[in-house]
Parts: sequence; structure tokens; C-alpha cells
Amino acid sequence: MEPGMIPIPAMFNRIAESRMANQGVNSGRRRFLTASTAVVGGVGAIFAAVPFIKSWNPSARAQVAGAPVEVDISKVEPGQRLTVKWRGKPVWLVHRTEEQLAALGKHDARLKDAASEQDQQPAYARNPQRSVKPEMLVLVGICTHLGCVPRYVPELEPQPFDSEWQGGFFCPCHNSRFDLAGRVFDGSPAPINLEVPAYRYVDDRNIVIGVGPEGAA
Repeated sequence: MEPGMIPIPAMFNRIAESRMANQGVNSGRRRFLTASTAVVGGVGAIFAAVPFIKSWNPSARAQVAGAPVEVDISKVEPGQRLTVKWRGKPVWLVHRTEEQLAALGKHDARLKDAASEQDQQPAYARNPQRSVKPEMLVLVGICTHLGCVPRYVPELEPQPFDSEWQGGFFCPCHNSRFDLAGRVFDGSPAPINLEVPAYRYVDDRNIVIGVGPEGAA
């Protein structure tokens, strides 16, 4: 054999080793690319899930269309009123005091519909308090006369518009008066009581407006 020449068997061994090395590099690249694609795909799936999860929450448009609205009532003190929006309308949540509740039965003779016979509330709120729980009143805050928003006048004392006032709501536009159950007084231009919307308690702290209690008519 001439000097400098590589024996044929050794040559084939080197070629085989080179191919194996290349295959190892290619296999490593494939594993890297596969892992990278999986990671990127996973990240993409996470970001894609964010707007999908957000879509489960009712949008402002859905709320206007009537989607239920959950309200935290835990910080509404006795005598206070909280106003929220549902279906584009103001909804009042009034935490009535014991004195206010006791006053409800003192002026039934002065009311147009003291027994809430007209269909202005769900069946489960057709009671003297017009509520699920006596202390918490839920009303749509729109006068049943011409759609104005009455004032909340919680004081149990005479007012310029009513010398026998025992707390409630007064619409200064045309002098409609409602008691603290949203029942309209005789002599008011408003024809019927304020509306009680469908609602239910999630727990002692939260109310959902727009759906009634399970099993309720």
C-alpha cells in the first residue's frame, strides 16, 4: 500500500461514523424542534384561552339585553340604598331598618294596591314587605307614571309633600309617592306599584338580579 493511503475498511468505518454523527445531530434537532413547537403551541393555547374564558363573563351588551347581575350587599348598612344597573335601568337595593319595616303596616289604607295584587313583582315577593328577606328591598327605580327616577326619602317624619310620611320614595316631577315597599299612595299620578325584579340570594352577602330562586314560579 502506498504511503498516505487509507485502507479501504478504515475508510468505510470513517464514513459510517460520520453518517452516525450526522444522524445524531439531526435527531437532536428534530427533538429540539418538536419540543419547541410543543412549548410554543402550549403558550399559544394559554393566550387563546384567555379571550375564550373572558367570553364566559357577560358583556355590557349582554347585561343590557338582560343578563343577570350579581351584587355584593354586605356593605349596605341599615337605612342605606345601593343603586346598580340592570337591563339599562337603575335597580335599588335598600337595607330597611326595623323601624322602617314596622312602619309598613301603618298606612295600608292610604295605598292603591296594599296587597300587591297587580303583577308588579314575582310570586315569591307578593308579601307585605315585597321581598325575599324582610330587611332587603329590591326595586326597579323607575316611576310607573312617566319613567322618572324618584328620590329616596328614608326619614320617618312629616315632609312638605306628605304630612304623614313614614319613609319611601318621592317623584318630584309629578308628586308620585311610594312607601318603603315600593307601593304607590292614593292621590299619586303613578297608577301601579314600583316593579320588583326577579332576584335570588347566592349567599348572605350576594344577590343575583335577573333570576329567581331555584324552583320559584
